[in-house]
Amino acid sequence: MALSRTLTVAFWLSLLPLSSFAATQASCTFTTFAAPSGYMLSAVDGVSDDGTVVGQLENKTTLALVAFTRTPGGTFTKYAAPKSSMTWLYGRNGSGINVGFYLDTASAPHVHGFLLQGTQFSALNYPNAVSTWALGINQLGAVVGGFSKASGTKGFLLASGKYTVIAYSGATTTFAQAVNDHGDVVGSYSSSPLNHGFLWQNGKFTTIDHSSTKYGTVLTGVNNSGVIVGNKIGADHNSGFIYQNGVFKNIVYSGAISAAAGGINNNGLVAGMIDFKGGSSLGYTAVCQ
Repeated sequence: MALSRTLTVAFWLSLLPLSSFAATQASCTFTTFAAPSGYMLSAVDGVSDDGTVVGQLENKTTLALVAFTRTPGGTFTKYAAPKSSMTWLYGRNGSGINVGFYLDTASAPHVHGFLLQGTQFSALNYPNAVSTWALGINQLGAVVGGFSKASGTKGFLLASGKYTVIAYSGATTTFAQAVNDHGDVVGSYSSSPLNHGFLWQNGKFTTIDHSSTKYGTVLTGVNNSGVIVGNKIGADHNSGFIYQNGVFKNIVYSGAISAAAGGINNNGLVAGMIDFKGGSSLGYTAVCQ
């Protein structure tokens, strides 16, 4: 019986189109940037519609981790949340509202989400949670992220002052990482070391997994046209891709080990980080087709 079932599966798989399994390479025009003097890039994540990129920097001397914004003209602004030992900006909308999270300096530290517009800081903590991560924000001000309690880690959508829990059935961990203006949410879930990407629409989950990955898939961005970006998880590096209409296209930078995708804006501009052999890295924005 087992052999018969295996042969039946193999037969049906042979009838599926090649695009179900083999991703093509995206055609991308890259603009790269380096970290400011005295810092290294730790992560490059979201990008707003005006091309401003957010992420995290590491101080080469103190090893402190601080958040950053970078304008299309190349101006970096560094930010550390109050009473924090680490700060990270993960998303930004077209109105210049940033979302992120920080680790506090308590003896038993916790993670807290926050919103930042200009110099105006607002904490964002899911009610009665041990830790909260704010990861994405749309133009309407809806925020997505994750929170942890004794029962595990779940995602959330905060819209018009109301929280909606986003938790994949049977998963021990769910993170909602980005939301577009239609309320479509992307992120990842797991109940083992393997991660799975998901699209959440009107309360329903659709799993989106890249076919060529050893450690799973994480989705990091979705724009108003429904174009999704994410990463194949590797042992040492994450490799980015674009997903649209059921087709994966890998993001490849010539001569690099990998090019991870952090986010995508409504103009189709992708942001992320390129890693090279020897440990050097660059941030990037790119238009990919």
